[in-house]
Amino acid sequence: MTVPALTLGFSPCPNDTFMFYPLVHGLVDTAGLTFHERLEDVETLNRLALTGELDVSKVSYHALGHIRDRYALLRSGSALGRGCGPLLVAREQIDPADLSGRTIAVPGQYTTALLLLRLLDPGLGNFVTMPFHEVMDAVISGRVDAGLIIHESRFTYRGLGLRKLVDLGEWWEGETGLPIPLGGIVARRSLGAETIAIIERALRAGIDYARSNPSEAAGYIREHAQEMSDEVCAAHIELYVNDSSAELGEEGERAIAELLRRGEAAGIMPNSSKGLFA
Repeated sequence: MTVPALTLGFSPCPNDTFMFYPLVHGLVDTAGLTFHERLEDVETLNRLALTGELDVSKVSYHALGHIRDRYALLRSGSALGRGCGPLLVAREQIDPADLSGRTIAVPGQYTTALLLLRLLDPGLGNFVTMPFHEVMDAVISGRVDAGLIIHESRFTYRGLGLRKLVDLGEWWEGETGLPIPLGGIVARRSLGAETIAIIERALRAGIDYARSNPSEAAGYIREHAQEMSDEVCAAHIELYVNDSSAELGEEGERAIAELLRRGEAAGIMPNSSKGLFA
């Protein structure tokens, strides 16, 4: 009997296309599983997972707090590390203590970036949600007072004349001593533990393959990052694909658990009795 292809969601960002290239191009053993990929920005993926439309997907760790009754986290495929957190930027220097009441562009309701900002200052609330790639333009044009930037924007904001107000990754690391968990890969719990384990092993093998053959995915990466320079693509991959991407490890698991604990304690996400994994 032919097993239907599993729906697989990930973003067109270079770190994701780099990691998933071997899996979707049949370069690693998947024990007969096949995948139908769907590339969307991370907030679209968050919302698709919230409605249960994908079998396997990249999601923000903020979104995981809302879906873990139905989805289990994989130990491979995460964007988690140090020195890679979201940045709050503005046209001119603003004291973070003076942000109350000001408009802040954010890259999605369920992004980890917004969760971190709300944990930093629960008094903030005048958020304007938009796709992540529109945030800097909104700040530059004056449509908002500040913007929360993620992904490759951290490499380009200075060149556009913007100023950093807060590094939320730096704040998180100072608060907890832990790396910042940004996004991870989840699989529908109804797939069963055996199938989820196969997916996890295949993804781990794919990440190892990609890191050992870094130039092989170049065409696939460029296809989905056409507006990004080669230098920014390379910096993006170097920053967001690391040893924790291949395997979360004990420190990574602690970081995720702490982020979810704080989100639940703040009432930003529901309490859940489910563990992280299948």
